[in-house]
Amino acid sequence: MSKLSIITITPFVVLLALASVFTQCHRKSKPITQEQHIAFKENLVKANRGLVDIDQEKIEDYVERRNWDMSKTETGMWYQIFGNTEGEKSEVGKVAHLKYQVSLLDGKICYSSDSTGNLVFKIGHGGVESGLEEAVLMMKVGDKGRFIMPPHLAYGLLGDENNIPGRTIIVYQTELLKLTNY
Repeated sequence: MSKLSIITITPFVVLLALASVFTQCHRKSKPITQEQHIAFKENLVKANRGLVDIDQEKIEDYVERRNWDMSKTETGMWYQIFGNTEGEKSEVGKVAHLKYQVSLLDGKICYSSDSTGNLVFKIGHGGVESGLEEAVLMMKVGDKGRFIMPPHLAYGLLGDENNIPGRTIIVYQTELLKLTNY
């Protein structure tokens, strides 16, 4: 079976399993046993791991084709920081001011500070993708970075319901312009 077939079939299998569970909840039948519940959870974990593995394979291929020298975090985000500036290091509680561009692996630009203005958010307080929080915490003022975020660190299963489809890997190009206290 080709990778494309697996990519197409795997989300369908997960959705089919979830639909089966929900329909079982509405039927008047025997309650689910502890063993069935454990088996179901184990199957969902296996399916999720499979999706994460597929995403990592796509990212590795993407990075390799571009000959980028990137590293990978424990969470699965790939990154490359340009700069090594003497600027202030970002930290939780500070407000980050970023120049940015978000694109898909096919190169389509979804958002950028050129069209929406700079991105401003308080680090560690949500409101942005968890991958972006992780990325900014690696940077100092003046640094530029390239970050490739798998779906679980970006917009997840549903996407942003606008420019970014569900279960999509995104590429962030960023520059940390400044940090403020508010």
